[in-house]
Amino acid sequence: MEENGLSTVVLTPMPEFHRAVGIPRSVAIAYPFGRLFGEVGNAAGQLEILTQTLTMLDEADAPGQIKHLANRWPETPKDAKWHPPEISPIIKANLETIKKLTP
Repeated sequence: MEENGLSTVVLTPMPEFHRAVGIPRSVAIAYPFGRLFGEVGNAAGQLEILTQTLTMLDEADAPGQIKHLANRWPETPKDAKWHPPEISPIIKANLETIKKLTP
């Protein structure tokens, strides 16, 4: 996409991994996987993160740059409820196959 003139940016909790695989612009955030834009129902916080992420398209002036956001998850990792109470429908539908593939 970049070669065709479409700039890209990745919001990630693992910026060094994305740099290693060649992502041209990354925005790092210390949020749990699956919650990179913030807490459920916090539209203002989600918009803030989206806006900060998109500004990286203008700010980056060289490949491989990483912008670290100052946002911090409101819970400690041990207290964070990162998983939904129910298994996702796609996992549920493929659970037997997944169990066979998992050592």
